[in-house]
Amino acid sequence: MSPGHVAPLQAALIDRPVLWRIAIVAAGCAMIAASSWISAPMYPVPMTMQSFVVMLLAGLAGARLAAAIVVTWLLLAALGLPLLADGAGGLAVFEGATSGYLAGFLIAAFVCGWLTERAAMRGWLAMFAVFVVGHVLILALGWARLTMLAGPLAAWDSGVAPFLPGSVLKSVFAVAVVKLVEPLIRSLGR
Repeated sequence: MSPGHVAPLQAALIDRPVLWRIAIVAAGCAMIAASSWISAPMYPVPMTMQSFVVMLLAGLAGARLAAAIVVTWLLLAALGLPLLADGAGGLAVFEGATSGYLAGFLIAAFVCGWLTERAAMRGWLAMFAVFVVGHVLILALGWARLTMLAGPLAAWDSGVAPFLPGSVLKSVFAVAVVKLVEPLIRSLGR
């Protein structure tokens, strides 16, 4: 596969030492953590910018690297670091109301990263559609977990419906940032 047909960070990392990948994972974790702290209070889960950053990383890093970033972030949060929404961390978070969304971030990172590795999915509209699918995955898994706690209608009303407009906007912004940053990253790989 030629560098033009892989995610921009994959292309830039070809023939680079493994420390570069470690640095990308660390930077990605920091980005997701920072986006976790940008929070609008909502119940039962706050609205954050996490899904925006997950989509951004998927579009820039591809499936494996984006998933590695999200897994690392989740593992660090499970160890108790305050990397999740409202500074949460620890194993208890993975049993609570947000656990479905957290699982959704990982699945969305991989699926969206895998899709955007295809040249046909790197256009504006195609990538927007991919990121909307990513948000649907996150919200669907969040809804499934909330359904266990509050029932399907309450889960929809409090855990999905309020997030739909923001998910569309975050998808648009993620595409715009990917398209803005992509040429810069690809130039590093040359």
